[in-house]
Amino acid sequence: MTTTAPPRPRNRPLHTIANPRKSLTLTLVTALFALYCLLPLVWLVINATKTQPDFVTTPGLAPGHSFALLDNIGQVFTYNGGIFVRWLLNTLLYVVVGASVSTALAALGGYSLAKLRFTGKRAFLFVVLGSISVPGIALAIPQFLLFAQLGLTNTPWAVLLPSFLNPFGLYLMWVFAAEAVPGGLLEAAEIDGAGPFRTFWRIGVPLLGPATVTVLLFSVVSIWNNYFLPLIMLKDPAWYPLTIGINQWNKLASTAGNGELLQNLVITSSLLTIVPLILAFVSLQRYWQSGLALGAVKG
Repeated sequence: MTTTAPPRPRNRPLHTIANPRKSLTLTLVTALFALYCLLPLVWLVINATKTQPDFVTTPGLAPGHSFALLDNIGQVFTYNGGIFVRWLLNTLLYVVVGASVSTALAALGGYSLAKLRFTGKRAFLFVVLGSISVPGIALAIPQFLLFAQLGLTNTPWAVLLPSFLNPFGLYLMWVFAAEAVPGGLLEAAEIDGAGPFRTFWRIGVPLLGPATVTVLLFSVVSIWNNYFLPLIMLKDPAWYPLTIGINQWNKLASTAGNGELLQNLVITSSLLTIVPLILAFVSLQRYWQSGLALGAVKG
């Protein structure tokens, strides 16, 4: 008499919920985290639409009696001779130049580390990994002393030059290039007579597109929100970025006689500064998400 083995239980599909209680807990935690992240933004949007009397007399999350967003925006762009426009242009200069150069250097360096052989490669990798663990704020004072000796403080170069180096972006491009750029294509290009730079431009750049957008977005956010470095490097308000300029308005908002006017300026200008970042992430979402997903896989 032969016995048949019992059928093996089928694996549960990945999309089913094995533990409803655990799933409910995870959903609640996620909802609380989302509320924690969105609450300041909601508060900012609501208060940017209030007039100054409504801002003082109504609760923070309650709408005002009239919609004054357009009037507040007009005050932001015209206050103190339109200095906000100058700060906005300065920030765009720092972001466009700094993010473009840092992304280009990260792409070149990451591709070289992943696909080229040269002396000292392993030592350089350890230097890159070690620099990632050093917070940027720890280097601000040494950079200030160095730039002071070179006479570059209180100039745009004091903000631009440190932003050109992005160790995390270099590491991300290195990991991504190691998986996304096939060695066979590089060998075929070498056989056809293409040099290293031409191979990088014709083959590496198109394949590194998702990682390039990811590094570019990270660089844009980092430079746009940079506060401590411009604070110690710049003394002339004409070269302030938005972060330093709005903070100066915030200090004046607590001064007697100017507080009622500048409170609206601080709230509305803060809302205006985050709109470009939101648009950038929404418009490039599919690129930077794929860059993160593929860059995180290293065989």
